[in-house]
Amino acid sequence: MGLFVRVKKTDEKELLKTHSLGGCIITRSLYEGASKLKWIFREESVNPADNGWRALGDTDTEEYINILENNLVVDFDTLVEIEPAVLAIYDMPVGTDLEFCHDETGRYFIDSNTGQRIP
Repeated sequence: MGLFVRVKKTDEKELLKTHSLGGCIITRSLYEGASKLKWIFREESVNPADNGWRALGDTDTEEYINILENNLVVDFDTLVEIEPAVLAIYDMPVGTDLEFCHDETGRYFIDSNTGQRIP
């Protein structure tokens, strides 16, 4: 039994239609396509509508993300549209901290805490 539920691409849209995946916070640069997903982590949330996921782009700096207007609350399915690979990590627990990588071997996450590759 694996940690992840594999979803066929054809099933992703159906899953999103039938399940509310909650809201998350992403940077404006990621939303507008000016950057690509680089970091994603999950925090404890006090709001039931917030699933705790936070996503940052590869060009986002600390100064950029510290400006409130550069952070957007969106449905998690919006993040899935930007980078479908995040659907595979959706159920990971609070405290998860990942770096998204893509190279000649494929697209994968690296656990920032352990350095382990997550396919």
